Amino acid sequence: MGTTQQAPRDLIDAALAARDKAYAPYSKFHVGAALRTGNGQIIAGCNVENAAYPEGVCAEAGAISAMVLSGETKFDEIVVVGLGDVACTPCGGCRQKIREFTGPDATIFIINDQGETLLTLTREQLIPHSFGPENLK
Repeated sequence: MGTTQQAPRDLIDAALAARDKAYAPYSKFHVGAALRTGNGQIIAGCNVENAAYPEGVCAEAGAISAMVLSGETKFDEIVVVGLGDVACTPCGGCRQKIREFTGPDATIFIINDQGETLLTLTREQLIPHSFGPENLK
């Protein structure tokens, strides 16, 4: 599967800081994500829950939405962190969102509470044989 290439420290710090701001009163599972756009800008997001459980927003989706709002539409790497020492990999919906805004060689880093990289994946490893804009042509 993936390797364990160390995630960049600036993205680790941004993802951990975002996770600390998560709003997860129901699951108590806080998630943070931080991505780097093509122009080097770091944008972070956290999960935000609400009482209608399936209507929450994932950390990755929040970061991607903020990226688009900033005028960017591509990123090359993203760090995702949950709680503890278990790999918090993106859900299916976030995998598709990551697919939309990255190239096949984009890097997805999954880290733990201490900022240690647990898993490093390319986008193709994260979501092989994916559906994307070129499938609509």
